[in-house]
Amino acid sequence: MTAPAPTRVPLYGTALDGPLTDLYERMRRDHGPVVPVEIAPRVEAWLVIGHRELLHLTRDEQYFSHDPRRWSPLREGRVAADSPLMPLVGWRPALLFADGTAHRRMRSAVADALGRVNGHELIRTVRATAERLVAGFADRHAADLVESYARLLPLQVVTELLGLDEENGARLVETLTTIVAPTVAATGANKRMGQILLELIAGKKRRPGADLTSWLLEHPVGLSDEEVLHNLVVIIVAGNNTTVNWIASTIQILLTDPAFRSSLTHGHLTVDDALDLVLWRQPPTQNFPGRYATRDLRFGGQDIRTGDMLILGLAGANADPEVLPEDGRPVVGNRSYLAFGAGPHTCPARDPARLITRTAVDTLRHRLPDMEIAVPEEQLPWITSPWSKGLAKLPVRFSAPQLAADTTGRTSDSTARASGSTAPPTSHSAARASGSSAPPTSHSPATTPASPAPDSPAGDRR
Repeated sequence: MTAPAPTRVPLYGTALDGPLTDLYERMRRDHGPVVPVEIAPRVEAWLVIGHRELLHLTRDEQYFSHDPRRWSPLREGRVAADSPLMPLVGWRPALLFADGTAHRRMRSAVADALGRVNGHELIRTVRATAERLVAGFADRHAADLVESYARLLPLQVVTELLGLDEENGARLVETLTTIVAPTVAATGANKRMGQILLELIAGKKRRPGADLTSWLLEHPVGLSDEEVLHNLVVIIVAGNNTTVNWIASTIQILLTDPAFRSSLTHGHLTVDDALDLVLWRQPPTQNFPGRYATRDLRFGGQDIRTGDMLILGLAGANADPEVLPEDGRPVVGNRSYLAFGAGPHTCPARDPARLITRTAVDTLRHRLPDMEIAVPEEQLPWITSPWSKGLAKLPVRFSAPQLAADTTGRTSDSTARASGSTAPPTSHSAARASGSSAPPTSHSPATTPASPAPDSPAGDRR
C-alpha cells in the first residue's frame, strides 16, 4: 500500500509572514529534521532543518548532487524555462552546480582569485564608499539605511573588484536589484547581467587588470569564457544579497538591542560578535538551493525519491535544539553556525564578505554615533522569498554626524548620483606599480577617514 503524500509547507507568499523562527519551530514539531515544502505552487522540495542532517547533506556527493538537471520537476517540464525560480536554480557551468573533480577545478580558480584580494585595500575601498554614502544623506539627519546604505555599498564594492568601469558598474547595480526577487522580471534581468559580464570578459582578455575577472581568466586551470561568466554570476548573485542582509540586520541589532549596543560601546563585545549573532539568529540567506537525490533513500525520517530537490535550511539548522545551549542562545565567539554552508561547497567568499560587512557597520557607527531607529521595531517592513528574509527599510534619525574630512570636493557630486553614491574609482596601473593585488581607491591620504574605524584583516578571528 502506497503511503499518502505528505502535507507540504509553502515557502512562498503569506506563509512567510511573521517570524521565521516560529515557522521553523512548527516545521520541526510537525515533520522533524527534513520538511516537505513547496517553493512555488505545485513545485515540491524538501527543506533540511536538522543540524546533523544538513551536515550530512552538504558532505555526501554520492547521494546528493549539486546538478539541478537531475531535478524531477525540471526534467518533467513542470518548471518553465522562464520561471522566476530559474535564475537561482537553473544549471550553469559554475562551481555551485558541479560535483567532484569539476567542482574542485572551478573552486580552485574562484578561491585563488578571491585570495588575491588585498584585505587592506578592500577595507580602504569599503570605507571610502561608506564615507561617501553617509555624506550623501548626513545633512538630512535621517535616512533609510537599507535603501541609502546597505543596498548600495556591497554592489559598488563588488563592481570595483570585478574591474567594471563606473558606467557599466551602475548598469550591473541596477540589474542585480531585480534578479534576487522571485518575479518574472528576474529572468530578463538575468540576461542583461550576462551581457554586461560578457562585455567585461572580452575587455579583460584584451587588457587584463588587477581584478577578479582577469584573475579568473588567467588561472592555470584554464576556465573557458563561459565558465568565467557563470562563476562571476555565482559570486555576484550569491554574495550580494547576503551582504546586504548581513549589513542591515547587524545594524538593526545594534539599534534595537540596548544591552548589546552598550556592551559594544564599552568594549565588552566587538563588531565581529554582532556579525556572528546575526549569522546565528537571522542568517542573511535563510535557505539555499539545492541538492538533488541521486537515488531513492530514507533520510531524516522521510522517503526521498531520485530527482527530489533538498534545500539547505541554514536558519532552521542554526536553531536546532540539539546544537544550542539549554537557554536557546548561541555562545559569544561560537562560529559553528551554518550560515555559509558546510562541506566542500562552503562559501569561498565568506572572508571578504565579513570584511566588507564589518567595515561597513563600523564606519557607520563612527560617523553616526547617536543614530537611533525612527519607527517601532515591530513596524519594520521585510522582503521575503523562499531563500531569504531581509529588511525592506531601516529608517533612522541622528543629530550629530561625524563626517570624515574630504579635500577633493567630490563627495557631494558622487553621492548625488544613483540615489546616493558611486564607488570610488580604481587605478589598476597604480595597483600593479605598488604591488597591490586588489584595486586600490583613487583617494589621496587626505581623503581617508579622519578617525578611521579600528578594522584590519587580522581582526577577523578564525
